[in-house]
Amino acid sequence: MIRIMGLDYGSKTVGVAISDPLGLTAQGIEIIRRTSENKLRRTLARIEELVREYEVTTIVLGFPKNMNNTVGERGEKSLEFKEMLERRTGIPVIMWDERLTTVSANRTLMESGVRREDRKEYVDMIAAVYILQGYLDSLERKSV
Repeated sequence: MIRIMGLDYGSKTVGVAISDPLGLTAQGIEIIRRTSENKLRRTLARIEELVREYEVTTIVLGFPKNMNNTVGERGEKSLEFKEMLERRTGIPVIMWDERLTTVSANRTLMESGVRREDRKEYVDMIAAVYILQGYLDSLERKSV
């Protein structure tokens, strides 16, 4: 049984998704909110709790590259967050290109009839699902 966690790391939120025990599908489980971008202690502690609770073996972290494939400020922050996660949890963190996940997440919510004001409530969690599902699908393609 493998459990993989997907994270969409934003300036004030972290969307969290988890794979099913077979590693085929991703489900959103929560959005961790913080008051300021640099206050990460409670965020890391919550991720650590979820890693233990779900017996997570790998974390997939969304990597926000620029459209021209360069790494900007958000990408640098994500790389720093990756190091913190690995130190804190002791499990590998895989960076996953997330360039269009927020766009896709917003489209999904729009098509589902979620009102614009409510979308930002869910968009990070849905983006985490897209990040994780993209990674899971890539594993499936490799094994075929």
